[in-house]
Amino acid sequence: MTGEPMQFLYQFGPGEGPELATDPTAWTEEDERVFDAHYSWLRRAAEEGTVILAGRSPDGVGPAIVIFEAKSEEEARQFMQDDPFVRHGLFRAELHPFRVALVRESGS
Repeated sequence: MTGEPMQFLYQFGPGEGPELATDPTAWTEEDERVFDAHYSWLRRAAEEGTVILAGRSPDGVGPAIVIFEAKSEEEARQFMQDDPFVRHGLFRAELHPFRVALVRESGS
C-alpha cells in the first residue's frame, strides 16, 4: 500500500428491533437520540474529509450507504463499527471495498 487512503462503502441492513426504515412510528425516543448521534458523527466525518457521501433511499426499500476513506480495511471496519447506528444495534452494516469513479463537480 502506498499510504494513499482506500475507499470503502458500508450498507445498512435492519437491526434487531422494529423495521425503522419503513415505519416512522416504530422509532423510540432512544432511537431518535441514536439517530441524532449518527447524523452528527457522519457530518463531522464529512467535514474532516473522511466521509465522501452518505444517504439513503427514502422508500425504505433501497439502500442506505456510507462511502468513505480509510488507510486499511481494519481502520474501515472500526469506522463502520463506531457509527452510532451500528454501535447501538439499530442497524447492521456490511463493509465492502469501493472505488469512486465519477463525482459531480461543485455547483453542478
